[in-house]
Amino acid sequence: MEQRTVTATAGHVGEVFKAFLLLGLTSFGGPIAHLGYFRTEFVARRKWLDEQAYADLVALCQFLPGPASSQVGFALGLMRGGPWGAAAAWLAFTLPSALVLVLFAYGAAVMEGAVGRGVIHGLKIVAVAIVAHAVWGMAKNLCPDRQRATIALAAALVVVLINGSLGQVGAILAGGLAGIWLCRGRVVATASHLSLPVSRTAGGAALVLFVALLAGLPLLTWIVTSQTLEVMDAFYRAGAMVFGGGHVVLPLLEAEVVQSGWVSSDAFLTGYGAAQAVPGPLFTFAAYLGSVLEPAPDGLVGAIIALLAIFLPGMLLLVAILPFWNTFRQLAAAQAVMRGANAAVVGILGAALYQPVWTSAIFGPYDFALALTGFVLLSIWKMPAWAVVLIVGSGGVAVSLLTTSAF
Repeated sequence: MEQRTVTATAGHVGEVFKAFLLLGLTSFGGPIAHLGYFRTEFVARRKWLDEQAYADLVALCQFLPGPASSQVGFALGLMRGGPWGAAAAWLAFTLPSALVLVLFAYGAAVMEGAVGRGVIHGLKIVAVAIVAHAVWGMAKNLCPDRQRATIALAAALVVVLINGSLGQVGAILAGGLAGIWLCRGRVVATASHLSLPVSRTAGGAALVLFVALLAGLPLLTWIVTSQTLEVMDAFYRAGAMVFGGGHVVLPLLEAEVVQSGWVSSDAFLTGYGAAQAVPGPLFTFAAYLGSVLEPAPDGLVGAIIALLAIFLPGMLLLVAILPFWNTFRQLAAAQAVMRGANAAVVGILGAALYQPVWTSAIFGPYDFALALTGFVLLSIWKMPAWAVVLIVGSGGVAVSLLTTSAF
């Protein structure tokens, strides 16, 4: 049967940049919520790819070290606009939060009072609506039968019992293995084809560069006394050794910059708190750390070095695997594995909807009402995510003012 190409190969870099810049300005809630924003924008609204292809991308990036949501965005930009589209997607999605955190490092005032607290809390409630919408939509498409629904449930239980990236990666791996057993008889003759403008030569070069930097930077810092090389090595190693991204990278960064004496513990925790209140990937916390490093490089130069170094390994690994992905996905056994893995991704998102998304945002009936409003606006009214952010965020301010005036 005939394959269907999901993506439009004539996508423009400017289109990619504008789409991801809007998301970079409004995507609050961490990596799980980002995947919900991406699905709403690029699967449901823009239709750059279908549900199956998007779920495959999510599963792939969850397997790889690095910031999973940023890797998904990088791949979407690559599919739509080629290498420059990938660069545009990463830059647009990353730049807003990185700039805010650099300004914060230079002493920008943080939000205080009832209004500030309401905005931050409203953004957390937005994340509840976004993730719930993503779980609902993906479950309908990726868990339509008892077998895959069971895999999703098992994955959720695994994540609940085993915290951190180990539970997530283990759940996806177990889901893929279960797919071989439960989903093989349901494999279709066709598979969505992703337009991935990366040659095998380029993929091999990316893998060689990844390994060379991982092994070579520590060697260079031993041979040459250079604080710049040491900073590059520390942030590159942190980005290369973390699965799933997000909060998992924090202990690695703490070991690199606090225990080395480059950043004080107070400054580290202050920056981490600020990183929770900005949109975009949590890996942009590296920009703040690069700004406050002592000794130099610090300031803007340190921020750029730290930011590029922490994102680079995950992107190199993604480029290395993409040329072989479509071939892999055409195999019957591979399709069965991906069906099981995709169902596991739904279970992981479902578990994350409760902890930490729900538990950190819903504290009473007002919060629940706002989250429900956001969910209805997304799923029934089909409103864009940025508009829901504005509406629910404003509702968070109103609730904060109301509860504050009550005391």
